Amino acid sequence: MDISVVVPLYDEVESLPELTSWISRVMDENSFSYEIILVDDGSKDGSWEMIKKLQLNNSNIKGIKFRRNYGKSAALNTAFEVVKGDVVITMDADLQDSPDEIPELYRRITEEGYDLISGWKAKRYDPITKTVPTKLFNAATRKMSGIDNLHDFNCGLKAYRKNVVKNIEVYGEMHRYIPVIAKWAGFTRIGEQVVEHRARKYGKTKFGMSRFVNGFLDLLSIFFVGKFGKRPMHFFGMMGTLSFLTGLIITIWIIVDKLTALAHGAKYRDITAQPLFYIALVAIILGSQLFLTGFVAELVARSASERNKYQVEETI
Repeated sequence: MDISVVVPLYDEVESLPELTSWISRVMDENSFSYEIILVDDGSKDGSWEMIKKLQLNNSNIKGIKFRRNYGKSAALNTAFEVVKGDVVITMDADLQDSPDEIPELYRRITEEGYDLISGWKAKRYDPITKTVPTKLFNAATRKMSGIDNLHDFNCGLKAYRKNVVKNIEVYGEMHRYIPVIAKWAGFTRIGEQVVEHRARKYGKTKFGMSRFVNGFLDLLSIFFVGKFGKRPMHFFGMMGTLSFLTGLIITIWIIVDKLTALAHGAKYRDITAQPLFYIALVAIILGSQLFLTGFVAELVARSASERNKYQVEETI
């Protein structure tokens, strides 16, 4: 099979007939063999009934229904487990992504050797309250991930080589950072394509301002797990050691200062009356806690079933 199109959705009953018809038309015009996997993320507006109705007229349509709303990451990860196409295309169900982009995305994956192509909606039809925070998050993600050639990590329209989606796990709200997850998994051939952003035709957006806070926390999580997931002691141990040594040095300095004052008969303050004493105390306690945290995390990591699971690209 050439292409699997994965569409996570939540209360998008109005757009589904037009979207699936559009995708099918593009596929037939380009003679692609394909499947459309619609993942109903706990919709309550009749989306699942619409999916079953559409499937009666198009055997290429497949549906997955969640018992409740789990989120976009869960929908994508579940679909990735069952896709059969050599190239996997993900897109949103709100008709803001154009299926006309699919042939070029497919060509770049199959002919140019990319592992992943991420869409970039250079011209957006979103309010400034959404575009400005998005640009800030994208800039922060580029800096932390080292993927300098992507402008929009969160664009729903992406294309993947099949073995990419079969070797990554998307959870929580990590769908925003799939290119970063792919890079940590060893898939470094990541490209970008300018795509059309269409104004929403039906319904309203399902994402509020809280997604920006969650997005920042997820970015920190994925950066830490990707860099220190198999060696947490390197992070916590280093931070704990630095903090402990800082407190120890301050403590020694306070003691030496008092002994020097006593030796010369000069006036001195009690150690407990000095602010530096409490700074040193906090640094030593914090350092000890960080070191112990790293020690426990290392024990957990070494006991994990995936402690020696690595991405093997090819064997001969």
